[in-house]
Amino acid sequence: MTPPVTAPYSRFEKLGASELEGDETLLGVIEHRAGHTGVSLAEGYPRTAVHTTTREDEGFAEAWHAEGPKESGSHGGVAWARTADYLFGVARVPEGDRYAAGTAAVYTGIFDLIGTLGYPSLARTWNYVSGINTPNADGLEVYRDFCVGRAEALDARGIDPATMPAATGIGAHGGGITCYFIAARAGDRVNMENPAVLTAHRYPQRYGPRPPVFARATWLSPPGTDDGRLFVSATAGILGHETVHHGDVAAQCEVSLENIARVIGAENLGRHGLRRGYALADVDHLKVYVRHREDISTVRRICAERLSREATVAVLHTDIARTDLLVEIEGVVA
Repeated sequence: MTPPVTAPYSRFEKLGASELEGDETLLGVIEHRAGHTGVSLAEGYPRTAVHTTTREDEGFAEAWHAEGPKESGSHGGVAWARTADYLFGVARVPEGDRYAAGTAAVYTGIFDLIGTLGYPSLARTWNYVSGINTPNADGLEVYRDFCVGRAEALDARGIDPATMPAATGIGAHGGGITCYFIAARAGDRVNMENPAVLTAHRYPQRYGPRPPVFARATWLSPPGTDDGRLFVSATAGILGHETVHHGDVAAQCEVSLENIARVIGAENLGRHGLRRGYALADVDHLKVYVRHREDISTVRRICAERLSREATVAVLHTDIARTDLLVEIEGVVA
């Protein structure tokens, strides 16, 4: 009997963990640490390190897995590994004084790859942006520069921004821009919005010449089953399109968690055609990004109070896309 297909899943491992050696289910490994490396294909899967924290003892390896025979390769600057059903890829924009052109090239490469290999359902993206709040050579904030490049890639391929999946756009302490993604060959993919937060690609121009493009969450299930995963975007203390509770990390953390609860709850999922619902206790494999180190203990306490005791939670010290945001939270519901 053929085993059932399961959606890709992640595990957080210690840096250098021996458990990763020889694991045939590995699709890719992203190390979060106090330093960065280039993108490589090692042992048949893409691997890189992103500089997303300032203490090495806070680092970990984010290992993505999928069942089934696997092959790997590179195309248009994207290192990838795939099973019959899922594709995982990693690319990097080198450090520079402008990022729009490099970002457009990377995303064009991603769109070309998923088309060429036959995995049309882009289900999740991550973007770690060095110096995210600093000005580029033209005085434009680097995150806004990145958003311009991503939008130009969509324009070039005629892609509707509303089809873009859950995403993370967060700071890094060096290394340019690292992008990685999951795409599916078939099955159900449903993008979720949050009724309390404006759809990202409709943000007013005050947030930059081109808006960010992502869904608040994306549901992915294999063909012939509703046993899938809900990928929750990095979520902040935003209501409407505005940051709330300026300077109050505890209050922003609470709003972030409330936003996640609202997105994954039965009412919102029903609005998007899914007959199910989840609570914060169902969210696992969370990455929590905190701007100021002195706020980490407060954020840890609130997350411990609101999330499941069994949840895997990694806290990283790095900058966030808006200068007035102090914390962002992402996770997976399985």
